[in-house]
Amino acid sequence: MNTPPRWWIWLWISAAVVIVDQASKSAIKTLFRSGDEQVLTSFFSLVLAYNSGAAFSFMRGTEGSRYVFSAVAVAAALLIVWLLRRGGNGWYCAGLGLLLGGALGNLWDRLTLGYVVDFILVHWQRWYYPAFNVADSAITVGAALLLLDAFRRRHEREPRPD
Repeated sequence: MNTPPRWWIWLWISAAVVIVDQASKSAIKTLFRSGDEQVLTSFFSLVLAYNSGAAFSFMRGTEGSRYVFSAVAVAAALLIVWLLRRGGNGWYCAGLGLLLGGALGNLWDRLTLGYVVDFILVHWQRWYYPAFNVADSAITVGAALLLLDAFRRRHEREPRPD
């Protein structure tokens, strides 16, 4: 007898991402003022930054961008839950769970604050990567897992030369 897939288990990954994301943003907002920076290493700092745009401040300050990005996040969340219900292997579902948690973490900021709180800053000498947060990291790792899974499945389907 086949056991039905427990797709909802992957939602725990999403919930963990949202909890860690929101807790870390709350801590940074308590300890820092906008623009404050605490250098931790020669390549890593904590900084409080507000992003009203999308990734890397794309469309920052654009009229209605908050609502556009919120609508996109809601649509993505619904699609991800639908994909999780359809099932898949561990890499695929973990990737979807991370994407969902990241999307919901940043959506919460947009809906409650009107912008996303970023605080992780990676840099080297005079080069600075745009500040990001735990939700952004989860989205990146989730997308990487989905890509790795797609390549792995493609490799499995290819015929082997004799």
